[in-house]
Amino acid sequence: MDIRELFSQDDELMAIFRIIEQLDLKDAWLAAGTLRNYIWNVLSGKPGLSDASDLDVVFYDPEITYEETLALQNQLQLCYSNYQWEVKNQVFMHGHSPHTAPYQNARDAISKYPERCTAIAARLKDGDLELFLPYGDDDIVNFVVQPTPHFLADKERMTVYHDRLKKKDWQKKWPRLQILA
Repeated sequence: MDIRELFSQDDELMAIFRIIEQLDLKDAWLAAGTLRNYIWNVLSGKPGLSDASDLDVVFYDPEITYEETLALQNQLQLCYSNYQWEVKNQVFMHGHSPHTAPYQNARDAISKYPERCTAIAARLKDGDLELFLPYGDDDIVNFVVQPTPHFLADKERMTVYHDRLKKKDWQKKWPRLQILA
């Protein structure tokens, strides 16, 4: 499966990438569950965005405060209310992962997400669709859920991983999923 081509052929998804590009945020990406769920939906014969609960926009900018990030999220929600926007400045997000040093940039943060299949991001850069898949696409396209090396390296992070899997209960939506570790 060519993920770049899959995304490029979806007019709605490309419109979302353009909205994010126009925000002109530093190191901004559409990421995580939005793209993972999109791929799993398509591979399951469902519309890509039909079950997307939110649009995960991540960026990295030490100059933008937490409050300004919330204001931006609220502005997007008002302007594009047909989506549930979740905008996260990765400068502040390392605190959600036990024993994690501050992230250096958005790619660093994405590579340290709990699951390898969730470590996915894409953006428009100079008109081209750029993908970031630090662990490749095998897990995503083969419905495999397993922890990233960052989570495997710490017992407390693995507790977060297991708790997250129970809470998300992804196998209800995608019965083909194989949960590892």
